Amino acid sequence: MSPPQTRPERAVAPARSGRPAVRVVTRNRLGDPHPRQEGPADLRMVAPALAAWAAAAWALDAPTEWVTGVVTGCLVPAGGLLAARAMARARRGGRSWGSWSAVSAAAVLLCFASSAASAQLQGADLRRGPVPALAHQYAEVTAEVEIASDPRLTRPVIKGDHTMPAAVLLDAEVHRLTQADGTVTATRAPVRVIVDMSTRTTPVDGSRGAAEGPGRSPWLALLPSTRVRMTARLAPPLSGGDPVAAVLRVRGGGAPDTVAVPSGTQRWAGRLRAGLREATESLGPDARALLPGLVVGDTSRVTPELDEAFKETDLTHLLAVSGGNFTILLALFIGPAGLAQRVERRGLAARLGIPLRGTALLSGALTLGFVVVCRPDPSVLRAAACGAIALLALATGRRRSLIPALATAVLLLVLYDPWLARGYGFLLSVLATAALLTVAPRWSAALRRRRVPPRLAEALGAAAAAQALCAPVVAVLSARVSLVAVPCNLLADLAVAPATVLGFAALAAAPVAMPLAEGLGWCAGLPAGWIAGIARTGASLPGSGVDWPGGWAGALLLAAVTALVVLVGRRLLRHPLPTCVCVVGLLLVVVQPPPLTRVITGWPPPGWRFAMCDVGQGDAAVLAAGGGTAVVVDAGPDPVLVDRCLTALGVSRIPLLVLTHFHADHVAGLPGVLRGRSVGAIETTGFEEPVEQAAFVRAQAAARHIPLTRAVAGEHRRTGALDWHVLWPPPSSRLRSSREVPPSDPAPPPGGPNDASIALFIRSAGLSLLLLGDLEPPAQLAMARSPTGAGLGTVDVLKVAHHGSAYQDPELIRRVAPRIALISCGKDNPYGHPAPRTVAALRDEGALVLRTDEDGAIAVVGAGEGLSVARD
Repeated sequence: MSPPQTRPERAVAPARSGRPAVRVVTRNRLGDPHPRQEGPADLRMVAPALAAWAAAAWALDAPTEWVTGVVTGCLVPAGGLLAARAMARARRGGRSWGSWSAVSAAAVLLCFASSAASAQLQGADLRRGPVPALAHQYAEVTAEVEIASDPRLTRPVIKGDHTMPAAVLLDAEVHRLTQADGTVTATRAPVRVIVDMSTRTTPVDGSRGAAEGPGRSPWLALLPSTRVRMTARLAPPLSGGDPVAAVLRVRGGGAPDTVAVPSGTQRWAGRLRAGLREATESLGPDARALLPGLVVGDTSRVTPELDEAFKETDLTHLLAVSGGNFTILLALFIGPAGLAQRVERRGLAARLGIPLRGTALLSGALTLGFVVVCRPDPSVLRAAACGAIALLALATGRRRSLIPALATAVLLLVLYDPWLARGYGFLLSVLATAALLTVAPRWSAALRRRRVPPRLAEALGAAAAAQALCAPVVAVLSARVSLVAVPCNLLADLAVAPATVLGFAALAAAPVAMPLAEGLGWCAGLPAGWIAGIARTGASLPGSGVDWPGGWAGALLLAAVTALVVLVGRRLLRHPLPTCVCVVGLLLVVVQPPPLTRVITGWPPPGWRFAMCDVGQGDAAVLAAGGGTAVVVDAGPDPVLVDRCLTALGVSRIPLLVLTHFHADHVAGLPGVLRGRSVGAIETTGFEEPVEQAAFVRAQAAARHIPLTRAVAGEHRRTGALDWHVLWPPPSSRLRSSREVPPSDPAPPPGGPNDASIALFIRSAGLSLLLLGDLEPPAQLAMARSPTGAGLGTVDVLKVAHHGSAYQDPELIRRVAPRIALISCGKDNPYGHPAPRTVAALRDEGALVLRTDEDGAIAVVGAGEGLSVARD
């Protein structure tokens, strides 16, 4: 179908020599048939924006006298420059302003002064009123606050053998404060509320039950603009960079005392978000967790394991609201870039016959609705600003206007919220947007010149440019560089658009037609599951990332290395053979196929019988049963580390997983053991404490339909070349958790979960091993004197109890007299493991003592006279 014909307002003859042609003016409501041509980049707004950014970062907590002096010192010369320009213009009869250098310098000075003044005023708000002083006294108060953000649940943190309980975080503003002496003060002070939650209501994995279900905290249901009254203890901010006057710590996690309900707008937005959660309820765990985060930034269902996978692959921008996702909606509405001002423009607006001005107004309304539904948090404002820049690109098709648009957005955002100037998220957003506007087009064009397909060239150029500019900042935060970020982002981008569009459609349909919303949610779950699968697969690769020096020194080093790689890469692309060799080499480094790794590193050694994984401060041991099959004892504290260890060992089938007890440093890595492997059964101790971690194990097993069994002394099993006996805990006096102990019974046995550890005696084709879990001396002595332990003699390998702590039974060490003693512990752990006296006692018995904090992963090979060890 041919495009509609335009009716020119006036005809203009073709241009003659020396005379410019006049552009045809059209009355066609769809746009100009000939868009304006691209010009050189306009960089005049860049310097003022950077000046405002630097001023805000400096002035937030700078002394008032210094800020006043600097502001005055900027305003005076700026006024002088502008006055001189005005006088020069007057002398020339107003015909010309002359050079722009003076105006540019004045703009830089004025922006610096304005930003510094704004930051100083907002920083002063944190020091005004009674809240800061009471916070330094750690006073207990009754406060009436207005919620300013969505509640968010912290990730459980593993500390030693326990998982620290989660907490609910909220940003709020104190409006009324009642002190202990009855003094009532009306004030306005921004605070951060931390609500400590009971460890029995929040699963350790932070998944479904943590954000929904019977154990859900009522604090998680609060909406912004709600007013609540609480009794809490004030404390100073956790760091000087926090934009809050104090921290309010609420104990107990009981229901909040609501004083005023949220506004109608926030209730409407809350219903939309709740409808999306309901529409995605039937999806798989990963899709159910990811889709609300991708659409509206709701990450309440994202588990720590999935979150870590996204961090490892530099896909964390997909777990929060981003300008890229919002741009997809704008593109759907406006149409492809460069066509918005042409009669051929496409998109939903053109199909509905909406003129350009109406399209712009509706796009602005869509932006406003996006901010309201996703909450006006700093990250959402950043996303809206980046989306507005993309809107300008789509509307004009001109990159010349995008750099000043980005600079203007930075300037306005920093003036509105100076705290953004110190945020890494803001820095990453600006760098990523700048990369897409400046570097990506050039790299894409260079790839097209080398016969790369256009769509692939654009995607590859965008992903590589964003990674190159953002990686140094990411290295500052994580001290790690991802080697799979670019391919993972490329593969994930295939699914981002359909997941976002279908997710927003489900969001809009949920209030009026839940069955339709569920259907749309199911369709959106397919690409969302693909994205989660990419993140998990990339994170599980042995060479997915490399450790890198942290801090800004490491960032500068990475920037230099990146520049060197770009320079070398430009030359390599001209020669296909070296390029292919480099790509294959990088793939081998990342994938590290076990046969090749074994040839190069010697790990794992041929014929290994027993391996102790290096999982930090925790335990994870592997007993080879042949043909990729192994019995695993404990899972360590980190799913990623134990998964990498098992992958390197070539373990794909686990007939039995033994969890000696329920401390976090032995069970928190369970998802890593289960990832991509068939597990026949999980055997645990009968003493189910800590309770929340026992519940975590049951939930993980139930989700994968793995049967759970309980180990008792006297049990005898065999698989392949493995033959083992359970020595502890005893069946006759089964250890019980504190929930099962009647009030009249004594407390649980000394040592608690440690003394309930499963102890195993194992034989593997002539090799004898003794694994003691975390047994303390009383339980070690009781086990040695029990009927099942009475026959214990010397062993080849001893897995030393409790990470080599000082609490060991010397008689048991003398009795088993191991040839090799293995200790699993983390570097620089705060417990002093292993204890020097334990190491000395083992060496006195003639044992070769190896420890994972110094030797890495350890494998035992052979038996008898051929017994040896290998280190990774």
